[in-house]
Amino acid sequence: MAWNEPGGNSNNQDPWGGKRPKNGDRKGPPDLDEAFRKLQESLNGLFGGGKKRTGGSGGDSGSGGKGAGFGLLGIGLVALAAVWLYSAVYVVDEQEQAVVLRLGKYYDTVGPGLNIYFPPFDKKYMENVTRERAYTKQGQMLTEDENIVEVPLTVQYKISNLRDFVLNVDQPEVSLQQATDSALRHVVGSTSMDQVLTEGREQMAIEIKERLQRFLDTYKTGITVTQVNVQNAAAPREVQEAFDDVIRAREDEQRARNQAESYANGVVPEARGQAQRIIEDANGYRDEVVSRAKGEADRFTKLVSEYRKAPEVTRDRLYLDTMQEVFSNTSKVLVTGNKNGQSNLLYLPLDKMIEGRNGSTPATGSAAAASTSDSGSHTSTDLPTPPRTRESR
Repeated sequence: MAWNEPGGNSNNQDPWGGKRPKNGDRKGPPDLDEAFRKLQESLNGLFGGGKKRTGGSGGDSGSGGKGAGFGLLGIGLVALAAVWLYSAVYVVDEQEQAVVLRLGKYYDTVGPGLNIYFPPFDKKYMENVTRERAYTKQGQMLTEDENIVEVPLTVQYKISNLRDFVLNVDQPEVSLQQATDSALRHVVGSTSMDQVLTEGREQMAIEIKERLQRFLDTYKTGITVTQVNVQNAAAPREVQEAFDDVIRAREDEQRARNQAESYANGVVPEARGQAQRIIEDANGYRDEVVSRAKGEADRFTKLVSEYRKAPEVTRDRLYLDTMQEVFSNTSKVLVTGNKNGQSNLLYLPLDKMIEGRNGSTPATGSAAAASTSDSGSHTSTDLPTPPRTRESR
């Protein structure tokens, strides 16, 4: 007999598992319909719809439908509360800050940690206040000497006051870009092209940073500029070739000027040295002549006094000194004859002359003697007798 035929005891037979267990003996998972039913009953009891339905009464079925409606509404409210709580709780990192506005008015600045606010009455703005941000600007500028150059620069900044950054200016970073453009044009317009292209970039960066920070402080944007880097400036592409020609011409001019200065630095000191040497030589010669003249004058004065004391001796001494000075400067030696009446002999000492040329002292004519082996005669040099004056006679 089939398990589901009439009279077949279908309540206790199951074609897949044998006997069907009773409600009290069930060990498997509960039925989903039964679980939803129990959940609905518990919600109805929670929100005032906990009366059980009784069969055959229309009023009881109506109150049960009304309780089910209240239960669904409660589920929706609980879900909305969970979503609101999830959106109201937020976490602020260590590098961030948050500004909370309540009813459109500033309420508080929140630091790192777990926080909560109450939307839609509250509104929060959360930003990173420690990270440095960068902004790049490039454009054609007119210099002080009316030349057009392209100047690229990079601005590094960070948020120093989040309240001012959020509330005072609508778009603070756009204001930063406009202020950068204004500061850059002012500084470049006050600088010559040579300074912009060469060593003046560092000073330009300092001036741009100072002027830009003044603008931002005036606007109260809450932004602090940390660094301004002016990169390599160049001429516009349309005039780059002519610009390069001008640069080369200026380099040639500077090179020629440096060469001229180098030549002048070498010639002028040398000429000054030669002039100073001539002046020193002239001063030395002057001092020598003057000193010699003074010495001769002093010598003559002393000689006069000595001559007055002993005229004969002084006259002979002067004659001897004069003849010695004259004969010492000549290479000829005069040898006189002896007392027997031999004639005078002129003697040329060639060896002494050669030694005199080589630096030796020349032979003097004060005392020269010669001896001959065959005659044995003796010759000597005698100075001429000084002439006698009227007093000696």
